Amino acid sequence: MNQAPLTALRDAFLSCRDLDASLAERLETYSRAVRELLPSYADAVERLISHLTEIGAGLSAPQPGEPMPPFVLQDQEGRLVSLASILERGPAAITFHRGHWCPWCRISMGALAKVQGEIAEAGGQIVAIVPERQRFASEFKRETASPFTVLSDLDNGYALLLNLVIWVGPDLERLLTSYGRRLPDYQGNDSWTLPIPATFVVDQEGIVRTRFVDPDFRRRMTVHDLIGALRVARGQPAGG
Repeated sequence: MNQAPLTALRDAFLSCRDLDASLAERLETYSRAVRELLPSYADAVERLISHLTEIGAGLSAPQPGEPMPPFVLQDQEGRLVSLASILERGPAAITFHRGHWCPWCRISMGALAKVQGEIAEAGGQIVAIVPERQRFASEFKRETASPFTVLSDLDNGYALLLNLVIWVGPDLERLLTSYGRRLPDYQGNDSWTLPIPATFVVDQEGIVRTRFVDPDFRRRMTVHDLIGALRVARGQPAGG
């Protein structure tokens, strides 16, 4: 395919990543660039999101007041990490991302990395989960300059348990392949499935206090709301 739109989109990503604006504004600015430069991809995304919204995808994921199902997953260094060991250190925001290749995920993770001081001050922590092999989990952490742990959920096993997994469908499979973004190369399987990006703020008792689940992967929980939720899970006022 013509590489010019992809080159322009890469420039748009770098601009949005470094934009002095809220996370929501940065994500929306990048989404507008996609609609302008790759209209066929944007149309396919809209069709998928419309379908997922219609069927209520993600609605049955753990709700506030419910226990967060336990997990044991490998981190970016190959070490086994459990939910219990994470919560020993304090409340945590467990965040699901589509993968290291996803610009919206990189913008979101980068925005959280920049407020690590505020997150630590709130007594909380961030954990990212991707459906990719260790090599790409490490790349995601490095590319976003993130201090946070990145876990590999191979075959979307944990995301399946949480009812977060969706199939991208033939249109997006074809388009992503044409852009050099073959999910099997990253995930090690041919399922072409992804988790719905989501955030679960979990207190030290393992109870979900707040969640953000949206089939539209272009939207994420705001940084302000996430930090406020971590404070509340720590027993502090949301405003600090």
